[in-house]
Amino acid sequence: MILKEELNMSDHFLVKLTLSPNGLKCLIFIILFTGIYNIYGQTSPYPDSQVIKGISLKWSTHRRGAQGSDNFQLTWADDNNLYGAWGDGGGFAGNSNKTCRVPLGVARIEGSGTNWKGYDVWGDPKCSEKEATFNGKSWGTICLDSVLYMWVVSDHEFGHLKFVNLARSFDHGASWEKSDWKFEITDRLSIPTFINYGKNNSGAKDDFIYSYFIHVEDTTNTKFEMHDKGKLYLTRVHKASLWEGREAFEWYKGMETEKPLWGTVLEKKPVFEDPEGVGWCLSAFYNPGLKRYILSAEHTETHKGIIGIFDAPDPWGPWTTVKYWTEDKYFGKSRQGDTLAWERNVFFLAFNNKWLSKNGKKFTLNFTGGGRGNDNDSFNTVKGSFILNR
Repeated sequence: MILKEELNMSDHFLVKLTLSPNGLKCLIFIILFTGIYNIYGQTSPYPDSQVIKGISLKWSTHRRGAQGSDNFQLTWADDNNLYGAWGDGGGFAGNSNKTCRVPLGVARIEGSGTNWKGYDVWGDPKCSEKEATFNGKSWGTICLDSVLYMWVVSDHEFGHLKFVNLARSFDHGASWEKSDWKFEITDRLSIPTFINYGKNNSGAKDDFIYSYFIHVEDTTNTKFEMHDKGKLYLTRVHKASLWEGREAFEWYKGMETEKPLWGTVLEKKPVFEDPEGVGWCLSAFYNPGLKRYILSAEHTETHKGIIGIFDAPDPWGPWTTVKYWTEDKYFGKSRQGDTLAWERNVFFLAFNNKWLSKNGKKFTLNFTGGGRGNDNDSFNTVKGSFILNR
């Protein structure tokens, strides 16, 4: 008896095999060797990284602040501090889901990855240095030429995915203005994040600012949910034109002779795809020590610690897998030495270059969860290292 199988592995390559019953061991070996198929959980959409074999986390270093406030994608500013937005809480000063609560606030985090302290820059006036003047949510902040920029998605009254504005601050987060232009859900775009480089965007690839947007399939659904189609788009804009308007943005539309092609928003094509879905927030940064772009996103189900970390030599790929947490082996399942309260609710994690060693191996990771004011609904950090293949 002859068994014929055709395996299509995430569009990167096609394997055709003709097997006898005794040839099954060969098929199993090829599947396991490529790292494409995981018989114990979800399937990673990309092959294993040949640079970064995985990550190791030292859970005894787990620290927590800003209880009741989540999100916190951070950027390294020119004043040597980190800045990032929180959502639905009182920030570091309120340290509560109710006290000094704002839908959107901005924090400044001073110090090292092992000895940091957070301050509320823009939020409730009773607890913050300045009062917040608009609502929304954000997972994308960058510092460029001493100016902070923040992607802001719409607030509850409109539905969070309805549109995306850009905001900017000339005084390190004390005051913000929003753009008079926006990207709409009808563009099939939502919840972007910037690619962050070094201090004040030093070490950037070129003169363009890059962002990833999540694909929206159902434009009538404006809630924070898993996007089943699992597609990301890449856009770039010259740094001198970042504030000018949506027409200044160019969108990745494919490759030609190993070079990316750029077009209008209507011509955009996915730069990343995961059949297991993509969560409703992302993080991305460039690791100069390893010369790799690192992208993090949920998959399969939100608020479960089911997250993937991917790397690539360029913002447009080709992507490989650093770590792919699954339903059975989720982020934080094993936390030797961690004494803090925990529930399985993590939905976001991010890296930053300030808390990265010069060789790119050691880092302090920050993450957050949806604990309704408890446990991981907070600003969390843990030290770790990238495990290299070389």
